[in-house]
Parts: sequence; C-alpha cells; structure tokens
Amino acid sequence: MTAIIRSALTGLAAAIVLSLGSAASPGSGSSTPREQLELPDQAVEFVDSGQSDRLDTDAVDTYVDSYLDRHGLSSAEVAIVKDGEIVHTGAYGESHGEQTTTQTPMATGSVGKHVTSFALLQLVDAGKVSLDDPVVEHLPEFELADDRYTDITIRQLLSHTSGLPSPLIVEPASDLREGVERLKGWELQTKPGEQYSYSNMNYHVVARLIETVAEVPFATYLDDHLFEPLGMDDTRSVDTSRDDDPGLQHGHVTAYGTTWPLRETDQLLAGAGGIVTTAEDQAHWLAMLTNDGAAPDGQQLLSPELLDEAQSPQAGADGEGLGWHLSGEGVDPPRVGHSGSTSRYSAQVDTVPGSGYGVAVMLDSFTPTVEHNYALASGIINVTEGKTPDPGVPVAALIDIGLALATLVVATLTVFGLRRAGRWSTRRAAWPGWRFGLRLLPQAIGPALAVGVLFVVPSLEGNATTPVDMFGFWPAAMVLVGVLGVSGASLILSRAVHRARPPERRAAGIR
Repeated sequence: MTAIIRSALTGLAAAIVLSLGSAASPGSGSSTPREQLELPDQAVEFVDSGQSDRLDTDAVDTYVDSYLDRHGLSSAEVAIVKDGEIVHTGAYGESHGEQTTTQTPMATGSVGKHVTSFALLQLVDAGKVSLDDPVVEHLPEFELADDRYTDITIRQLLSHTSGLPSPLIVEPASDLREGVERLKGWELQTKPGEQYSYSNMNYHVVARLIETVAEVPFATYLDDHLFEPLGMDDTRSVDTSRDDDPGLQHGHVTAYGTTWPLRETDQLLAGAGGIVTTAEDQAHWLAMLTNDGAAPDGQQLLSPELLDEAQSPQAGADGEGLGWHLSGEGVDPPRVGHSGSTSRYSAQVDTVPGSGYGVAVMLDSFTPTVEHNYALASGIINVTEGKTPDPGVPVAALIDIGLALATLVVATLTVFGLRRAGRWSTRRAAWPGWRFGLRLLPQAIGPALAVGVLFVVPSLEGNATTPVDMFGFWPAAMVLVGVLGVSGASLILSRAVHRARPPERRAAGIR
C-alpha cells in the first residue's frame, strides 16, 4: 500500500509546485515498488571491533526512544530474535492517552504479504497446489477483460510479475470474493511473467485462492495453520479497514512534527495488508522464520526448502522473492524483509541471514514522506551489528514546516492582493472581458487543484475515499492546497467585483 499512496503524493507535490507559481504574486500587474523521498544515510560508529554475542537491549531502547522523540512519533513496538530465540521485545510512547505495551495491537499493512505467501506455500507443501500452476486451475472465478489472464501462475502473483495493474482508484469491496469479482473489467498492464509491477491485487487473489483450495475463510486458515500453532493469540487478519478493530482505528498520520489521530481510509486489506498483531506475537513469528519454519514445539509449519524459495530472487522480479524483498547492493548487512503501511500505521519486518537476527518494528502512525518503519528497523539492525545508530534528521517534520511556511506566505500574499484588488482592476478597466478573464486564469489553478483533490477525486465512480481521507494522506500538503484554493478564489472574486463596479466608484478608489 505504501507504493500506491506515495505515487499519488508525488503527483500531488508536482501540482502544488505549479499552484505556488500562480500564488507567488497575487497583487502583481504582470515534478519501488515504492517512490519516496530518499532518507539520509544513518551515521554509525563502531562500539567495538567484533560483534558481541549478547545484544545490548538498553542500546535498542535508547535508540528507539530517541528516534521517536526526534521525529515526533507517538509510539512504537519492537521485536528482536536470533536463530529462533526471542531476544527482546519493547514498547515505547503512548497512544490515545494510554501507554503502549508489547501487547498493543497494530496494523502492519503490506508486511502481511509474506504471511499470505507463507500460507500459500503451506498448500504447496501439502501437495494441493504448485507454484507454477495457472491461477484459473484453482480459482475458476478469476477472470479479466484480457485473454492473457489464463497464463498467470501462482508464482507470478506472489512475485508481482503477473501483469496485474495497481490503479490509484479502486472500487470498494467488502471481502475477497468481491475483490476478485471486480477484476472482470480490468486489463493486464504487461504480459504475465515479463515484468515486475507491484500490485496489492496479486495478494487479494492469492488469499481468495487459499480460501477456495482450503475451503475455509482466509482468516480462519491463518488462525488454524499459523497463529494458533505459534501461540499468536493477539494476531488476526481483517477483511477491510472498516473493521472496528483497535489495531486499525487508533492510528495516526504525522503532520508538522506531531501525530494526528484519524480513522483508516476505506479499502480491502485481506491478503495484501490485513494483519493486525503485537510485538509479542511478532517475536513468535520471527522466531519461527529464523528457525527454518519450525514452531517451538518442533512442528514444521513450512519446509526449509520452500521458506528458502520464498526468500530467494524470482525470475524477472527485480529483487523480489515470494512475499519478500531482497536488499540491493550497498545495504549492509544484506537482509530479506518487507515494509508495510496502511493510511494510519506502518511496519517493517527484516531477517538478516548473515547474523541470524530478525527484527520487527511497528508504528501507530503513517508518515507521507519518510518510511520511519524502515529507518527504525535499519537502526536496530545496526545495534545488532555492534554499531551506534544516529536517529537522523527529522526530514518529514522539516518538509512539513517548509509547507507551513509556504502556506503562511500564500496567506500573506493573498491579504496583500485583496488590499490591492481595486487598483489592480482599475488599471485593467479598459481591457475587454475576455482579456481580463484570461489574466485571472493563473489564480484559478489553486481552486481547481483544491476542488479536484478534496472533492472531485473522492466523488469519482468506484472511489471509496472521502475528503477527510484525502486530507489524511498528507495533512501539511492538504492545508496548503486548501489555502491555495481559498487564495485563488478570493482574488478572482474580489477583482471581478471591482471590475463590475461603476467607473466613478473605481476612479474614487472605493474598495
């Protein structure tokens, strides 16, 4: 989900820049699956020349506390394991007036994709499906308005090489059946197996396939075959963000170096991002993953061979495994993981093959411009490597403060422009109406952007978002968009009113 939100925000940022150009002189007579602002490299220093066998948990706690404080985040949970053993769990900060604990439920967004992959691979382990089976062989209801859909395999869904698109506007669905049903009018973006293209729809389809093959609801399958065997009593899978779950509806969005509580945006989550969990449960999950797929009681939940396959690069998948992302060159130490976010939460899960460590981070907040979840997990991994990470510069807060300053400048220039509206119109009194109207067009950019983003987009057919949801995607930017809209509309109205006044009143300088 992170990629979809951030790609939309990239377009919004470009539109804001264009609008600022028209608002700069209101009284004048004459531009991975995730796109994001790049984080600065974390500065680290070695504590010693060799890695200690014992993790400095105090260093972990100090780092997380300082990171939250530096970046204005409300709360976080952390789980750390090594070679199948739980090393540390921690909770930091508070949410909605209550102290966050390691049993506070939080949504994890796309981190849940590797859970869906794990469940599917269990069916492979049981001989019920094969990774290279066509999807339609096990899910007859899967159908697109593109004849090539019959070539899509299960492996291609899991590795995001199916060719399924990732549209910004998707009609709502209340469950997986409806989610797959809406594909009947879609066409493929690329030929199956030809190119990597991240899409949540791949994992909605996988989850529905699991339901069909296992003959139980997706959430029930996860409970019976994953969560219960691992003692993950506080973990569940929800269908949509409408579920009244405290792990979904107690989240925040960051703005101006603080966090603001808001409800989730309406969307289908099951399979692609519906896991709600806690640090304690994530510790059990990671312990199993770093123990070759074996539960504490010795039960083998997934064969080591298939777990290794999931965490290995797939053909044409641009460094992706099956529900896992393999770190690229320059990332030290190399890791296998997945990031995730909903519109109000964010999370990261990483395993480090070279050291045996596994790290999970969960935040009860979403930041539009920076992946704090990834940065925090990277810092903790640095601690496991015997390094001292720095919390870094509060980039997101600085960006929002910059937007706040731009908002203030626009408001100030608007006041100045309104005060001069009479003189502005008088100097152009002899212009024909069409020329006068054309001169007002630059001021129309702001209102058009504000109306389009806050009202038109939510009203488009099949869109489940509301104006409040649009505001919540990036509050600092939306405040600026709103002020640009008011600025442009007020200037146009004021200048038009002055032009419509009798000539003698304009000459007298009456405003």
